[in-house]
Amino acid sequence: MQDVEKRVIGKVMWRLIPFLILCYFVAYLDRVNVGFAKLHMNQALGLSEAAFGLGAGLFFVGYFLFEVPSNIFLERVGARVWIARIMITWGIVSAAFAFIPSISAATGIPAAGVFYSLRLLLGACEAGFFPGIIFYLTLWFPAIYRARVISLFMLAIPISSIIGSPISGMLLGLTGWGLEGWQWLFILEALPSVLVGIGVLIYLTDLPRQARWLQHDEIAWLENVQATEKLNKEKIEHLSLGQALTDPRIFMCALVYFCLNAASYGVAFFLPTIIKGFGVSDIQTGLLAALPFVFGAVGMVLLGRHSDRTMERKGHVAVALIMAAIGIGLAGFVSNSVIVMALLCFAQIGVSAVPPMFWPLPASFLTGASAAAGIAAINSLGNLSGFAGPYAMGYLKDLTGNFTAGLLLLAGCALAGAIVVVMLRIDARREQLSGEIAMAH
Repeated sequence: MQDVEKRVIGKVMWRLIPFLILCYFVAYLDRVNVGFAKLHMNQALGLSEAAFGLGAGLFFVGYFLFEVPSNIFLERVGARVWIARIMITWGIVSAAFAFIPSISAATGIPAAGVFYSLRLLLGACEAGFFPGIIFYLTLWFPAIYRARVISLFMLAIPISSIIGSPISGMLLGLTGWGLEGWQWLFILEALPSVLVGIGVLIYLTDLPRQARWLQHDEIAWLENVQATEKLNKEKIEHLSLGQALTDPRIFMCALVYFCLNAASYGVAFFLPTIIKGFGVSDIQTGLLAALPFVFGAVGMVLLGRHSDRTMERKGHVAVALIMAAIGIGLAGFVSNSVIVMALLCFAQIGVSAVPPMFWPLPASFLTGASAAAGIAAINSLGNLSGFAGPYAMGYLKDLTGNFTAGLLLLAGCALAGAIVVVMLRIDARREQLSGEIAMAH
């Protein structure tokens, strides 16, 4: 049966992961390109640092409000249709940012108000995408493969920054048709989301039994392993939808993710501004902003594989969060640009490595609809810090004139996340047993 396992995992991996990386690549690009647009958009729209931080963070309020309903709907109608809907709508809204001055003039709403509204709407459109993909991957991969698979999928984050940051920096210099560079940045980086969204309708397969690209014995093996794992988890503990949404472990997982995202997005949205402060050009800012994510990509894969090999999650997540806390915190005390970049690179190794090792934790005690809702609840609650982190950074920058206080606050969040994850009570035998089942079949 080992031959069947090798064939199945290989086929599923090559069929799904590159395409899902592409989907998340364009998603993350549209989520954080506002940090580059800010370099010229703030002046054009008359936004303060705090106003930008508020607008950047409002994305996550919309995300929070619609996350759980979106993921429940995905579980009912299937990933293919729902993920396509998500991608096409967020692409349209993302392009609309280019026309904030025109919308403001036509409606009489201040430019800042239009910016806030579009960020809120963008979050509502994208809600359910990431947890939907995480849930989708649990339908195709046994537990023993999930950390490495999620780490490969989440390579889209550093890849989008490695490739997207230099492109965003260059697009800021593009003008024409009455539009400035920051407006062209929004339009040209939104177009791939719509096109890939249409591709999702054509390419994705909802369930293994619908996969014409798998042989009958391969489908049987995969469904058997998944059914056995589900039965094993339910023998130990079966949570209803309501129980999953009120389980203390869900809220602790959400708190860990909240702390991670505060540190991650608080830095990400202001990284171009921090680097621009070194006295470099827009293009150089784009190139330098890609550097931390190169280190992050390496750390994500290496730590994710080590976590799978040892079947240990909590300790790995805690160590990665401590790395993030050290790098971000020390960067607030240093003025030398080279040392600041080195510390942010070190911090990004930790930040990037956390999610693929973290997400198998809730998946170890959730199944079925409760898994879809529980994962969405963790993601939506955790992403609220995507509102808090950028707003705090902008507010403290306006207040103090530098980023030191903001970086220290974000470092404290990462450290708090490390403490909480160590306290999380999840039986490690569950992960190990599900792994043994996958190997046995």
